[in-house]
Order: sequence, then structure tokens, then C-alpha cells
Amino acid sequence: MAKTLVIVESPAKAKTISKFLGKDYIVEASMGHVRDLPQKKSELSVSQQKLKYASLGVDTENDFAPLYVIPDTKKKVIKNLKTKIKGSDELYIATDEDREGEAIGWHLVEILKPKGKVKRIVFHEITKSAIVNAIKTPREIDTNLVNAQQGRRILDRLVGYKLSPLLWNKVRKGLSAGRVQSVAVRVIVDREREIKAFIPEESWSIKAILKTGKQEEFESKLIKLEDKKIILRKEPESKTVLADLEGASYSVLDIIKKEVKRNPSPPFTTSTLQQEAARKLGFSVKKTMMVAQKLYEGIKLKGSDETGLITYMRTDSLNLSQKALQDAKKTIKNLYGDKYSLPTPRVYKTKSKGAQEAHEAIRPTELSRLPNMIKPDLDKDEYRLYELIWKRTIATQMAQAILDSLTVDIQAKTLVGKNYIFRATGQTIKFDGFMKVYIESFDDPDKAKENKEKLLPYLEKKEVLDLVKLIPEQHFTKPPPRYTEASLVKKLESEGIGRPSTYAPTIMTIINRGYIEREEKKLVPTDVAFVVTDLLVNHFTNIVDLKFTANMENDLDDIALGKKKWVPLLYDFYNPFIELIHKKDKEIKRSDIIEEKTDEVCDKCGKPMVIKLGRNGKFLSCSGYPECKNAKPLNNDKKDEVLEELQKQYSKEVCEKCGAKMVVKTGRFGNFLSCENYPKCKTTKAILIKSGVKCPDCEDGDIIEKRTKRGKIFYGCSNFPKCKFALWKKPVIEKCKKCAGLQVIHKKGVIKCKDCGNETNI
Repeated sequence: MAKTLVIVESPAKAKTISKFLGKDYIVEASMGHVRDLPQKKSELSVSQQKLKYASLGVDTENDFAPLYVIPDTKKKVIKNLKTKIKGSDELYIATDEDREGEAIGWHLVEILKPKGKVKRIVFHEITKSAIVNAIKTPREIDTNLVNAQQGRRILDRLVGYKLSPLLWNKVRKGLSAGRVQSVAVRVIVDREREIKAFIPEESWSIKAILKTGKQEEFESKLIKLEDKKIILRKEPESKTVLADLEGASYSVLDIIKKEVKRNPSPPFTTSTLQQEAARKLGFSVKKTMMVAQKLYEGIKLKGSDETGLITYMRTDSLNLSQKALQDAKKTIKNLYGDKYSLPTPRVYKTKSKGAQEAHEAIRPTELSRLPNMIKPDLDKDEYRLYELIWKRTIATQMAQAILDSLTVDIQAKTLVGKNYIFRATGQTIKFDGFMKVYIESFDDPDKAKENKEKLLPYLEKKEVLDLVKLIPEQHFTKPPPRYTEASLVKKLESEGIGRPSTYAPTIMTIINRGYIEREEKKLVPTDVAFVVTDLLVNHFTNIVDLKFTANMENDLDDIALGKKKWVPLLYDFYNPFIELIHKKDKEIKRSDIIEEKTDEVCDKCGKPMVIKLGRNGKFLSCSGYPECKNAKPLNNDKKDEVLEELQKQYSKEVCEKCGAKMVVKTGRFGNFLSCENYPKCKTTKAILIKSGVKCPDCEDGDIIEKRTKRGKIFYGCSNFPKCKFALWKKPVIEKCKKCAGLQVIHKKGVIKCKDCGNETNI
């Protein structure tokens, strides 16, 4: 008897679903996409390589017909699927219900050419009831979703493959441009420029620590002089006020008490999960999606088979199913009592108009499955993310929190006849409601402050208060903060740039391409990011224009909804785009892009020095190059100090070959010693930066600072390659007090044992 073939994307998903469907079904994995545009000509057949558009993979003269190929890594998968389909009379495409999943299903059908029936099934969670119901309600492959994915893929190929070579010619080899990635880089570059251009403004505040008759102290802040708001710009102004307040008497002028109701945050979408996991758990966007994928595809729980623990994690929707709402109400009543439950479910409206609105928000598949119940079956990261999703989902269906907000104005009557007004604010939780389970985190410290409870003592009008002390404080306005992965995702989403599935790969791409570096979880643009962004802004405005990119996303959404056709959209974009590429390739001079004039003069030939962009960032070079090869690092106080210190340290070092002095230089992999007679003598020597810690593996070598090919610092044994011990975080000399293991700097102010995990504040 023939069996039914079901194709999903991953082996984990296949394993879970096969246990739900039984022996009449064969469940196989496609391992993601099985067909794509060629990465290189060698992937094509001999006849295909002769095609005019072979390198691009898209026929721009014939309705953008794509030249799809099966990558070598997928040929074995396809061979297996073709074997399996021969013995099947039905094919179920069970890939994810989004554009990528729909496209994978369409490609599978195009390659396998099944003779039997093809049915498309979709589900938002991998549970037995969801899978069985999906089998009962199949549909056809949605060509609108497929076309939206094709349109995006081809559009991104056109931008990347046509614009990147121009960057190679005008800036340097190996750079890339992308429709979404270049906008993300621009956002980070623009923020960095805001920070650099920021001029701090001084201000002063005066706090009064006051005491009631019951000796209860509280804090208040000066806000007015009589009825006029007071602003103190400079220290002399604050000193004048302090002089006025000498001998002043303090009393309660007014008390305003009001009840404030607070609602919970909506359930998680992809982007809000990425943001909150970054803030609460310290996860990168990539890590969040990897862990969420595991929870979605299925984990074996004690006493049962594999089952999906959360719904599909790529979604814009805020919807919760009726079953989820009913389960939430029941769970809340059981755990917290009736007063925490809602009489009718709280419903959130989804802003996105995209096709993914058909999904649910991210939630546990069973809300009765409490985090602690399955903790033994999950690893640490899986548990923490599941707990976060569970708490957020439950909180959305809990009663409002009710707080009493208190504002107290205090009058300070001075001996000089002036009345200054101080204000104290506070809040108390009257009923915690959803806050019993969950409170959202914020990137903005001021918003985070609002969520913290601050208590005030009981006060009455006209009550006389004693002054404990006055505290003048100097303040400076702060520049906008650098983006983190979480705040970048929030920015891109708010601007309509990209979609849930694109944020993680976009961030990884701009880091891997060398445009952005991470510094203490902040995203910092490199020199090349500024240069490329300026080139694109000045010459290819649309590519890095936020509104243009957002409108393009809306057009792709319209294709997914069947409102627009993808081929006319590509013609409208491509024709003016390719004309501009040809025009700018002739107009733009490389020297105008990568060189900046300076007032400095070459100390070897007397010609002007210019700032150039190299692989390791900007540096000073003689304008007489290549006749004069004089070059040196660009002025940077910290770097200069390090180089000067190293030069002193190695001042007696001489070249082993010619006997000339060795000088410290900076290269792709950090600082090194080079012969003074370079390029005549090319002798170099590594500078070992020791950590002071012996290698715990071979117990002979020193752990030294090293750099990857991309310049990222790591720490490894000096006896490499004999000893391959390495770690990313900087080791410390002190041994762990618990197990005497190796400790590393885990984060700011905290060291952690690599062996037992013990953390210590420093």
C-alpha cells in the first residue's frame, strides 16, 4: 500500500510530526531551501554558463526570469525525496506558513514533479491536534506568496550584484550592498554622527531631603520660584538659590493623589521577542531565533513524545486563538485566583497589513504547561526563553494593575521673602494585576525608572517638615545612545524596513561584512561604514532612503495579497537603477571617495598627506604614493599612547636579517614589529600581548591576545598549534574560590569561572 509523503524543512520538525501522523505517512525534511539563484557560474550546466545573464542568475531582458539551480549541498536531499515520492500517491507540503515556506514548497513541486495529488497544509504550532487538523484541511500552494518571495529574492539579487561591484571599484574589494542591510548601516552611521556632533548642555538641580515629625525621610526636587518654573543653567545660579534657602521653613503646600491603571504589553511578535530577549536575557537576535526554532519544532518531554512548545516564531500578528484565550483564563484562575482574571479576553489589534497577519502571536502551545514543570527537559537557554514567552502571554490576559500616584508640593519660605516650591512624587501598588507575573523592560532608562516603585511617607497639607540637607547636582545633557541589536530591530520595524525573518540575518551580515562592530553590546560603525554610506546617500539616494525601502516592503506585501504583480514592480525599479549604476561608474572618482585632504606634510618627501581608507580603517598616506610609500596611523589619542608605549618597550629590538631598528606598526591582526628598512627588508615579528595566565590545558604556554581574520579579539595558547586552547573572553589571574578553575571577565564588573560557572562581582 502506497504511503503519503509529507515534506517539512527540518529533521527536528520531521521527527516530531512523524510521531503524530503514524505509519501511513513518511515525513521527510528538505533542509530548508532546495533551489536558489546561482552563487557562481560553476553551479550551472555548460549550456547555462553561456547565457548572457549566467553570472547574475536573472534574465533582466525577459521579465526577470530567474535561473534557479539546485546547490550541491541539496542534491543528495533531492535524490532521497525523488526516491520516496515514487512510492507515494499523495504529497503534502508542510513547510512554514510564510513567504519563504510557500516558496520552498513551490520549488519542491517544480523539482519533484509528483504524479499524484499535491496538497498544502499549514499550522501555527507543532502539536498533534494542529497537525491532524491541518491534514484534514489542505489547500493549494499560494502563488501570490511565492511571487512575493521571488520578487524580494530577485530584487535583492539585482541590488547586491549590480551595486556591490561599483563599491569594489570605488572603495575596496569584498564590500557588499543590500536593499535592507545598507539601510540598517545608514541608521547606525546616522546615530553615530549625532553622537559625535552632540554638544552637551550644562544644567543644575537642587534636591531637598526632608523629614517628617515621625523622622521619615524622603526626597524632593526644586521646580518653581513662586509660580514660575525655575531653570538653573550654571553653578552661580544654583549658589544664589542655596543662599536664598538658608534658614527657610518647609511645609506641605498641596497633595495630589490619583489612581493610575496600567495595561500589560501585547503578546510577542518576532521583533518584540527579539527586543525583550535582548534586554531581559542578554540574547543576540540570532540566538533568540535559534532557541525559539528549537522550542517551535519540538522537544521531548518526560513521559511523552516530542512536541512543539511554542507557536510559529516568525510573525507580525498579535492575535491569540480562542483556545489560547480560554486556557489563559483557566490557568490564571488556578494560579492566582479570580481577581486576576478578566471577564472577557483582552484583544490586541495588529498594525501590520502583511500576509503573516494570518498567524498568531508567539505563545506557548499549552499555557497549562508551566515553565517549572518542563524545566528538567530544557537546557538553560530554552527554559529562560520559554519562561519569558509564557509570562508575557499570561500577563496579556490578566487584570490591569492599579497604582496610587502621589504628587506632593512643598513650600520653602525663605528669610528673604521668596517662596520656592519643591516636588516629591511616588507611587504605591494598590493591586498588582498583571505585574504579579510580568513587567516589560525598556531601553530608555527614564521609562525603566517609571516602572520602579517609589514610596512616600504619609503626609498632610500644611504639615511642617524639617530639612535634612540640600543637594545641588550638576547635569549635562546626554547624546542619543548607540543602537543595540534590540533597539535597531525596534527602529527598523517602526520604519517599516524588512520583515520578521530578515532582522537576524541582516544584523549578522553587516557585522560579518565589517561595517559594524559590537562594543559592550552596542553597535558601532567602522570607517568603511561611513564611507560606503556617504557614497550611497550622495549617489544612490533611494537605496538607503528609509521611506523608499519601506514603500518597497509595502509593495511586496501587496504582491503577497494579490493586489500587485511582481514583474512590473521590478521593471519600475530596475530600469532607472541600472542607468544610474552606469552613469555613476563613469562619474565617481575613487580618490574622491577614499581620500581626504589634510594640512599635514609628508616628513620624507614634503608632499601633502591624505587620509586614505584601508582594510583596517583610515590612515595617513603620502599623496606622492607609489613613489613615496610613507604612511602612518591616523591620529588617535588612545592608539597613539599604546603605540608609544610599545615602541618604548621594544626600543632595543633589531632586525635579525639586516640589523636595522624594528618599529611598531599596526596591521589587520593588531600591532606587530617591522623592519625600519621596509620594503627593502620585509622582516616582521609578532608582538605577544600576555594575559598573565598560564594555559590550563598544556600548563606550559601563556594565554595571549589574538585576533581572528576579521579582527575580532580572542585569547589562545602561545603554544598553538600544538595546544589549541582558546576562549573569547579575557582571562583573569585570580583562580575561582570555589573550584580553583580559570575565571574570565564575563561582563562589566563581573568575573565568571569557566569550569563551575560561579560569578563574582569586581
